[in-house]
Amino acid sequence: MIREVHSVVIVGSGPAGLTAAIYAGRANLNPVVIDGSQPGGQLMITSDVENYPGFPDGITGPELMDLMRRQAERFGTKFIEDEVTSIDVTSRPFKVNLGYLPPVYSHAVIIASGASAKWLGLESEQRLQGKGVSACATCDGFFFRGKVVAVVGGGDTAMEEASYLTRHATKVYLVHRRDAFRASKIMQDRVLTNPKIEVVYNSAIDEVLADAGDTHVNGLRIRNLKTGESSTLPVDGFFVAIGHEPNTRIIRDILKVDENGYVLRHADSSWTDIEGVFVAGDVHDHHYRQAITAAGAGCMAAIDAERWLEGEAHAGHLKLAEQNFATTA
Repeated sequence: MIREVHSVVIVGSGPAGLTAAIYAGRANLNPVVIDGSQPGGQLMITSDVENYPGFPDGITGPELMDLMRRQAERFGTKFIEDEVTSIDVTSRPFKVNLGYLPPVYSHAVIIASGASAKWLGLESEQRLQGKGVSACATCDGFFFRGKVVAVVGGGDTAMEEASYLTRHATKVYLVHRRDAFRASKIMQDRVLTNPKIEVVYNSAIDEVLADAGDTHVNGLRIRNLKTGESSTLPVDGFFVAIGHEPNTRIIRDILKVDENGYVLRHADSSWTDIEGVFVAGDVHDHHYRQAITAAGAGCMAAIDAERWLEGEAHAGHLKLAEQNFATTA
């Protein structure tokens, strides 16, 4: 059986992956996108996006991803509804193994698998996402102007989220399980000296409360871990800030990652430590975590992959790899 070798396979279909597909498609690379477990990425659970350029009246996350997907399809992108289980980079072309379908082969791979917010694991927390529950203050803080919100967490992420939210909210509760933070001293000082922030120590959140129709959050049920006493904290919004986890399980053994699992790249590029493998979006970016920065990184990855492929083709490496592959397939 003759197996096709693609120019570029993109792992992930969020803003980074779809933008990479658009640019790769316009370069006539006929990209293949592996959708992953959550086609469209985290924006698929974002109700309103008001900070993405070009949409003065805002747009929902699913609508934005649908438009990006249609644009990628317009330029010849092929989508495969499956998950990547592993990538074999020991020979050329690369072999991308899938969960259900046969593997696909490619000269270049762009890793755009994103990152996932860590959640508390409450049923009510999941049910009310997009209705007052969020894991991104810079994405959704604007919707809580003049309201009262709560943040859960004790690290730098929680400090940053709470401080940012004071630009919009009238009051911010910071709920922490312990009586001391693990955040850096400078971040703690910013929180503890901010008159808009009230810290609730030694407390856990047992439930996110909402109105009768579950249309919006109206409170939290919290429990004091020292006394066991439960109480209700009236809030209009709830932000989970206990960290993010990059979706790098499938490539941690083949690519260099930092201590938190984020893919390392060469400065000012999308190159990883393996030639022909590129990275884009939240899978390497733990600082900005915005749709627009992910899209920009996807553009970079596609351009870097295109230029690398041109160089490999000119040197004859791609043809040789395909000849060797044809004799062993």
